[in-house]
Amino acid sequence: MIPSIHKRGSETIGLIRYLYGPGTHEEHIDPHLVAAFDPLTPDPGRDLSATYEQLQRLLDQPVNALTKNRRPDKHVWHISVRASPEDPVLSDEDWAAIARRTVAATGIAPDGDEQACRWAAVRHADDHIHIIATLVRDDGRRPRLHNEARRAQAEARRIEADYGLRRIAPGDGTAAKRPTSAERHKAERLGQDATSRDLLRERVHRALAGAADEAEFFDRLAAEGVRIKKRIAPSGDVLGYSVAKVGDRNKAGEPIWFSGSKLAPDLSLPRIRERFAATTDMPESPTVLELSGASAPARARHFAAEATDSALTSLTADDDSAAAAQLIGVGEALDALAQTSLGPTQAELREAAVHFERATRSHIRAEKEEMYALRRAAHQVVHSGSALGRGQDGAATALVLDIMILTVIAAARWHATRGHAQQAEAAQQAAAHLRAAYQATAASPLAAMRAYGQRLPAQSRRQHAATVRTALPHLAEHLQAEPGWDALAAVLDQAERAGHDTTALLARAAAQRELDSVDSISEVLVWRLQHLGYVTQPASAPRSRRPRTGPAPAVPAGVAHQEANRLRRR
Repeated sequence: MIPSIHKRGSETIGLIRYLYGPGTHEEHIDPHLVAAFDPLTPDPGRDLSATYEQLQRLLDQPVNALTKNRRPDKHVWHISVRASPEDPVLSDEDWAAIARRTVAATGIAPDGDEQACRWAAVRHADDHIHIIATLVRDDGRRPRLHNEARRAQAEARRIEADYGLRRIAPGDGTAAKRPTSAERHKAERLGQDATSRDLLRERVHRALAGAADEAEFFDRLAAEGVRIKKRIAPSGDVLGYSVAKVGDRNKAGEPIWFSGSKLAPDLSLPRIRERFAATTDMPESPTVLELSGASAPARARHFAAEATDSALTSLTADDDSAAAAQLIGVGEALDALAQTSLGPTQAELREAAVHFERATRSHIRAEKEEMYALRRAAHQVVHSGSALGRGQDGAATALVLDIMILTVIAAARWHATRGHAQQAEAAQQAAAHLRAAYQATAASPLAAMRAYGQRLPAQSRRQHAATVRTALPHLAEHLQAEPGWDALAAVLDQAERAGHDTTALLARAAAQRELDSVDSISEVLVWRLQHLGYVTQPASAPRSRRPRTGPAPAVPAGVAHQEANRLRRR
């Protein structure tokens, strides 16, 4: 149940005509009164003898009784109350009761107050009502409407419980503005998956992901096929911007513009510039990890994994400002991964990014400098090009998604402990899509590693089993019984060939964080070892003491450990 208080108006008759009219896109069906301050209130929707003017005069009577100098300039109060899409269709009687509870909770017409404001509730769709009221009481005084939006939300939560409706998480005023019913109907009529407002917000976020500066942001936004209008000061400075979807026009044939702040609170130009100011030394041409034999997308994803792992650590620390900044960075990294992935992985990542966008905003002030590593990682992911989804690219994508899932779950917990219900729910939804993206991505590289491990000579398999018994004696039997053992043996084999001390590397991988809650310990260790193979200097020169038994999975010999250390210092 979503109550939305609209801007106050000065013409009662204008709003009445809209509520009883066909709507801007013929979406109003059977407009009629479901409740009002007086049961004898005329209903122009069902009573052919009633007129809009009669209803207007009745509602405005207390206002017109005042002298002109005492009448409020904006005396028309308007709220819509909408059910969730999955809720059952409520009856007129149910909506009437909900209307009375809403005007009582907001202070328009408290229970038992016979001198309260006059109001009427109109229903012109299955899923919502509109309540119009005039802001002068019958006794000539003004109503007490302090925090009426918050009180309407609190009553909506009680209504949800009483009627068995979907329980909406309480908000904190940092959410993006919801599309109007007219925007939703227009999207349906045009066959769009989402409203123009939502599509534009997604495209602005994609353009912002890892952008080095304002010029790159606007260039990438234009490349997204978005119309851009900049607000220019007499000095020539850009003060703000608005965007419009190509082909989205009003009745006059003009583009329908949305300013950045109307799309989301953090997309105004001043807020975007704060991100750029925090990453002023981001290279124009990214220098991805210098690693022989690895593709640029794979190297960029390993860099993103390192930055995401640092964000995961921040979310379990006590610095809320740093954590809030890391969440913004995680959002940019998700947008970057979604842009450069393919097929089912891309579809799931885009859904994850759309949901997680809500989890990036709260009232906690973010220390923007803390997002440097993730913004730089996003920059490199975008500029490295699309990952093909197989071989090194697939393995590196699965690796970063494995860490991203843990980070987003940690974000949900971080928000939940601070009472940010909407953000916590959004992060949980993002995690579900990330799991689906991981499953779509990890299947192929894991199968290749299992096949490689199964072809290893018996002597090599015994040696790797001994390594596991030495490094993780309490997990050795469990690991060898898991379906992922062959893949783990493959990674250990390649790490040994690369010159790593596999006993130390495996112990370090297991110690990174707990393993008790994971579905497959061997699978988790595969990705941790993959990543450590990139960010750990080999203990010795690469070995080649026996011939390979087939194509090797991508576990590189060396790393740009200096780059990784520089990331940590940031």
